[in-house]
Amino acid sequence: MKKICIYSLACFALALSSCEKTLEVTPKSEFSPSNVLTSESGIKSLLYSSYAQAQTQSNSRYVINDSEVCTDMGFNTGGAENGQLVTIVNFTWDPSLGTFNDDMWGPNYRTIRDANGVIENIANVNTSDATKKLFKAEARVLRAQAYAILYNLFGTVPLRTSTAQTGPLARAEDAEIKTFIETEITQSIADLPDPGKEEAFGRFNKGIANGILAKFFLSTKQWQKAADAAKAVIDLNYYSLYPNFADLFRVETEGGTNREMMLVLQCRTEDPFGNWYQAGALPPAYKSSPQFPNYVYKTTMSNFATQYRLRTAFTSSYAPNDKRLQLICTSYINNSNQTVDLSAGDNARSFKYWDNNTVGNNSGTDVPVLRYADMLLTRAEALNELNGLTTEAFTLINQVRTRAGIANLTSTDTPTKEAFRTAIFRERGWEFVAEGKRREDLIRQGTFISLAQARGITNAKPERTLFPIPQVEIDANKLCIQNPGY
Repeated sequence: MKKICIYSLACFALALSSCEKTLEVTPKSEFSPSNVLTSESGIKSLLYSSYAQAQTQSNSRYVINDSEVCTDMGFNTGGAENGQLVTIVNFTWDPSLGTFNDDMWGPNYRTIRDANGVIENIANVNTSDATKKLFKAEARVLRAQAYAILYNLFGTVPLRTSTAQTGPLARAEDAEIKTFIETEITQSIADLPDPGKEEAFGRFNKGIANGILAKFFLSTKQWQKAADAAKAVIDLNYYSLYPNFADLFRVETEGGTNREMMLVLQCRTEDPFGNWYQAGALPPAYKSSPQFPNYVYKTTMSNFATQYRLRTAFTSSYAPNDKRLQLICTSYINNSNQTVDLSAGDNARSFKYWDNNTVGNNSGTDVPVLRYADMLLTRAEALNELNGLTTEAFTLINQVRTRAGIANLTSTDTPTKEAFRTAIFRERGWEFVAEGKRREDLIRQGTFISLAQARGITNAKPERTLFPIPQVEIDANKLCIQNPGY
């Protein structure tokens, strides 16, 4: 299958193309206000621009760290990035912090803007009805996904559903935005292709749409709907766990051949489309590590002053034989040929994203957005909340544990609904470290603030469960009221 890659982004210019072949669009000189949104190539360019806004590759390190260093999983020290991340670590952020607008608010609202343009103009496009339905369905799911991300980060936000809504707009009511996200996706699924039938890897299909919906229902504790949406993905019989966890994230398995990766931030070794996480995960003066014999570090690869670290209490919670530890670096050899122990002092590193072809900051390793493992654990969690211990829930979680090489979970290990809930959240941590999911998981579990307080974070208060609306938005939109406590 072809893989979508991002090359350039202008107002309505083509932003995504196949790695094998650049998608052909009308040269910009042939676009005009009268035809840019009536030709198939013009509207497709705008649709691809909406996809591109959601593909925040070089900023993915912030998306990951912003959701992990405020939890029991991640930590950060050193370098210029620490000036921002230390406020996330210590819950001392304020609405002016750049990451809130640059990495969270801005990209999602640009996705929404371009999706609105597609939806508004698709009826007038000179193309087949089938293509119109497809493009509209993709745009609606893109828009809904962006709102789901914003809701996860900030709570309710202004619901802009038209390009004409350029002025001040109040935040939507909670029920309104939840209903909007659900309706947009459920009404679009029928017009999306089955997995593997999409024109290029990265374009939305029925599996991805149901996956987005399952995670949104999970985060909002709509348990039956979460269970049903995850089952819809499972019942497609297309996705599967990649057999070898250590190879799951390798560049060589990307582009649709790895059927665990449902949706990713597609990266390649050039700015601004590279994955920069590994450059921050590398410890000082890194030369090699016996844990990663296939990773050949070169001096042409960046090694940031900032340090993306993992908390020792988290890394020591893995079973010693857990294969997922194969992607956590706890020892390395430095440039002086000294062996350095990283196993203590909140100093281990996630090496999920190493790439031997890294150029400078830019690794080509994709960042997962949706994985099939998440669908299994989503349904297991939802079933437990609905019915308590069930055979199916154990079967689902044990598929993930079997791949990790650890013993199956049994009712002896988790004899109650509450014990199984705890087991699910532990499993999610071990499985999804360095994928930016921990904050939302702890919020759903109700432990986000209490765990921070237990770490001695005095500024961790209930009103900091949500991030603040960016100050630039508050200044520009007088009807948008800030979250309480900011």
